Amino acid sequence: MATQQNTRLGIWLMIATCAVFAVQDALSRHLAENHSVFMVVMIRFWFFGLFAVALAARSPGGLRAAARTEFPVLQALRGVLLVAEISVIVIGFVKLGLIASHAVFTCYPLLVAALSGPVLGEKVGWRRWAAIFVGFVGVLIILEPGFGVFSPWALLPLISAFGFALYGLLTRYVSRKDSASVSFLWTGVAGGLAMTPLGLTHWSAMTPTEWALMLSLCGTSALSHWLLIRAYEVAEASAVQPFAFLQLVFIAFVGMTFFGETLRLNVAIGSGIVVAAGIFTLWRQRVREKAALRP
Repeated sequence: MATQQNTRLGIWLMIATCAVFAVQDALSRHLAENHSVFMVVMIRFWFFGLFAVALAARSPGGLRAAARTEFPVLQALRGVLLVAEISVIVIGFVKLGLIASHAVFTCYPLLVAALSGPVLGEKVGWRRWAAIFVGFVGVLIILEPGFGVFSPWALLPLISAFGFALYGLLTRYVSRKDSASVSFLWTGVAGGLAMTPLGLTHWSAMTPTEWALMLSLCGTSALSHWLLIRAYEVAEASAVQPFAFLQLVFIAFVGMTFFGETLRLNVAIGSGIVVAAGIFTLWRQRVREKAALRP
């Protein structure tokens, strides 16, 4: 039975997703300041994997149906990519702060557009290439590579954005034959298995308070993914995706309020350019999709 489309509800769900993502990232940064990033991400993916298995067991056909994929290698690669991307961005949170990391990471829609040609064989027109170029000018403004001593840590959110863009494109590719439930299961299980050897070698004891925060991180991770899935169920992705950029607003609030971060002028200007370029890219994609549907 098809889900009834409700754009207004989809927008509110996307806004809620961004707010939960901001809380999730704040918890990740706090825990990773006192414990290994690999251990924190490993525990998070253990929960993700168990949650995915529980959902698959209750779905029609059970675990056997959810595990059946036409792309086992790509599905496993997706899980490894996501867990690696999350590890890199959390290190960025610790080394650079939430605001600066997210300001750069926001360029991932531009990377999706740039990579959609070689990965998916899609055509990228000159308008979107122009938007991609403008967006990366914004990234350079954020990073300020020509002023003072350029920190190599500043490259972490850019590497993470590249990984997340590739993960998104592979998700689109496998969705040609695999359902969302199949991809969800493979992501959680493959990511958890890949992270376990590295996470266990960096294990350290946590206090009861830290375990409570860790459980909160696991809970917000599951909630954010559920909200995101619901947003895409009730509204078109092109209608709600621009509101995902509101995560920058929530991150700025959390970073300044709880971590004493500052919003530097170059970060604000560069972020504005990146967001504008990203929204234009999403709009051009919507125009192309509508044009393709015309008789």
